[in-house]
Amino acid sequence: MQTYEAGQYDVIVVGAGHAGSEAALASARLGANTLLMTMNLEMVAFMPCNPSIGGPAKGVVVREIDALGGEMGRNIDRTYIQMRLLNTGKGPAVQALRAQADKHDYSNSMKQVLEETENLDLKQGLVEKLLVEDNECRGIITNSGAIYKAKSVVLTAGTSSRGKIIIGDLAYSSGPNNTLPSIKLSEHLLELGIELTRFKTGTPPRVHESSVNYDKTEEQPGDSQANHFSYLTEDKDYLQEQISCWLTHTNSQTHEIIRNNLHKAPMFSGIVEGVGARYCPSIEDKIVRFSDKPRHQVFIEPEGRNTKEMYIQGLSTSLPEDVQMEVLHSVEGLEDAKLMRAGYAIEYDVVVPHQLSLSLEVRNLPGLFTAGQMNGTSGYEEAAGQGIIAGINACHKAFDKEPFIITRSEGYIGVMIDDLVTKGTTEPYRLLTSRAEYRLLLRHDNADFRLTEKGHQIGLVDDVRYRQFKEKEVAVEEELQRLASIRIKPSTQGLTEYFTKVGSTPLKDGILASELLKRPEIKYFDLINALPILKKDVSRQVGEQVEIQIKYAGYINKANHKVDRVKAMEEKFIPENIDYDAVDSLATEARERLKLIRPSNIGQASRISGVNPADIAILSVYIQQGKIAKIKTN
Repeated sequence: MQTYEAGQYDVIVVGAGHAGSEAALASARLGANTLLMTMNLEMVAFMPCNPSIGGPAKGVVVREIDALGGEMGRNIDRTYIQMRLLNTGKGPAVQALRAQADKHDYSNSMKQVLEETENLDLKQGLVEKLLVEDNECRGIITNSGAIYKAKSVVLTAGTSSRGKIIIGDLAYSSGPNNTLPSIKLSEHLLELGIELTRFKTGTPPRVHESSVNYDKTEEQPGDSQANHFSYLTEDKDYLQEQISCWLTHTNSQTHEIIRNNLHKAPMFSGIVEGVGARYCPSIEDKIVRFSDKPRHQVFIEPEGRNTKEMYIQGLSTSLPEDVQMEVLHSVEGLEDAKLMRAGYAIEYDVVVPHQLSLSLEVRNLPGLFTAGQMNGTSGYEEAAGQGIIAGINACHKAFDKEPFIITRSEGYIGVMIDDLVTKGTTEPYRLLTSRAEYRLLLRHDNADFRLTEKGHQIGLVDDVRYRQFKEKEVAVEEELQRLASIRIKPSTQGLTEYFTKVGSTPLKDGILASELLKRPEIKYFDLINALPILKKDVSRQVGEQVEIQIKYAGYINKANHKVDRVKAMEEKFIPENIDYDAVDSLATEARERLKLIRPSNIGQASRISGVNPADIAILSVYIQQGKIAKIKTN
């Protein structure tokens, strides 16, 4: 193949899915001359699976991306057809937004943003090789022979990486949604010594809207109260004309059909080699693993305003098409469903993430960053969260700046990346609230308080937005102080009536308004509207923050103390290229795991499986002594 030089950039991003879009936007907005290369310009930020954004932990990631200056939150706010706040009956640590997207509008809107961004070129092309010079990644080579040079490269090839679609005994090379797969790039990564593994994910069937009997299903409408993913979106822009989803369930007949056809299921017949997601299993996997359950939820979800396709959430499958039809027709409301697209499984290559640093740079190939499903995660949100970090760090690499890292106590993005790099994953990784030890601090309501300052420091949050954030910060603090200065007496006007209404115990003595708000039945806006002495015009966002900070002050303070203790370990850096073989008394397993993962600090080292507290103590003393042996590098 004859090659030619086609261009020079600071940063090149390969793949324009959810990770690639955020990476390219972050890089370009930070001033790097950026190229975003995708195999298909019609697939920018496409949703080949569930047409939704958010949910527990995932929804918090979207807000964290927004607080840092990313695009996903703004894009879903522009293109949603339904918005719901989940787990409203539970505490703030597990509450999360979820939006049903118009999948085509979402993709088109993100493509338009990319096209209009300064410093960013969006091109269609198939990347087959990396340009490697002096053991560093310095660009890409396409199948047409075009060479694009750069100071750093971000790979976000996702499920296209040697993708293989499987339906029953039918298997063929393909990316998601029957798009072109990326074959030679994976082969080139193997040639470069990068370790790959195979994972699997899947999608359910899609049916025609008019063939669903909605009378047999339960309507799932959107919320009437305004809510948004982006802190920039105003309540007045909240969409009232939302489109409902619908709930039904599998039944004994459904389960019997699946059991009778398990020999045709690729994941049981041996056709599927990749490891699937434990937390998002196929319907055949559910029937086997949860054989005691008489039914499973099935959500019928619209894919957009201008399409009749309905996504059958909960019936992800790779069974043969005729069996899929039989399964569909056994479900209440879907007896006459007309299949528009069959469900399928897709296998793809994954970069084993222990090869990465916390900046998402490949340690043995400087200048190369990876992000998204290519790193072993599942979900658009996890991909986008990695994408913005990889884009920032690729830009920093190009401009010789320090890596940008989010810690576990600062965001779910930090939890995810640390889990991947430090602990690894043997299946598609999905963010869960249970993965975060500081989840009361990592709430969906306070992502701006956690990360906007960082976004402004690196240059992704502009001065106008930063000023708005600081005004909100001041407003919250002033309101906290105001409530802590006003004493409510048993005779306070409006108090008796309000207590009667909410069933609260009458006061015997005076109490500060802030202390009164700690009662579970007392709500902030109800209280200040009921008592003239507390009357004040406060925004919904400020009031929400004030109530949470007061009600959960004890728990939040306890979590912050824990963070402070752990932070001391995170600040004990481990020298680069330390020779662990020279550290006496380390356990053999600990030594091997430390050599494999090469943690950047003592805190990260302590989270590695197989590294015990005794090993950490030995390593800490060794580093403290100062005479550190280092391995020789080429």
